[in-house]
Amino acid sequence: MRLIISLAAFTLLSACASAPTHYVPANGSDRGFSETRIEQDRYRVRFAAGSDMSFQEAEDLALRRAAELTLREGMDWFQVVTRQRDGNDRNPVGVGGSVGHTWGSGGFSGSGVGIGIRIDGNAGDKEVMLEILMRAGERPDMADAYDARAILEYATGQ
Repeated sequence: MRLIISLAAFTLLSACASAPTHYVPANGSDRGFSETRIEQDRYRVRFAAGSDMSFQEAEDLALRRAAELTLREGMDWFQVVTRQRDGNDRNPVGVGGSVGHTWGSGGFSGSGVGIGIRIDGNAGDKEVMLEILMRAGERPDMADAYDARAILEYATGQ
């Protein structure tokens, strides 16, 4: 009986585990990057990740996409105008338990043990949105301004 319960729990947990996040276009998926052109030199960049990634890692990949777009448009640097984070870092699977004991009249008593499993398919999902403004020339020394080539060198390890 224990083996059956263990196998059922393992199967249930495996089915709920999210697929790993990759640096790929979202293409209708809930994971990956996408962008929207707002103006000639302004984009909104989005990167969505699962529970296998931190917010910082998701933001780094959004910055990577912003750098790729900047170079594709013939620009050299970009400024992050707005930055948004949505989601949470909760674990998608939680286990809890309780132990109870009761006493009744006439010397009767009872004990109980409870075990619960919480499965939340949306737990751990993260989304980072950046609105960027692209420019050519030397990057100024200002907050949230990034050299596109330097970002790509760091992101790809080249």
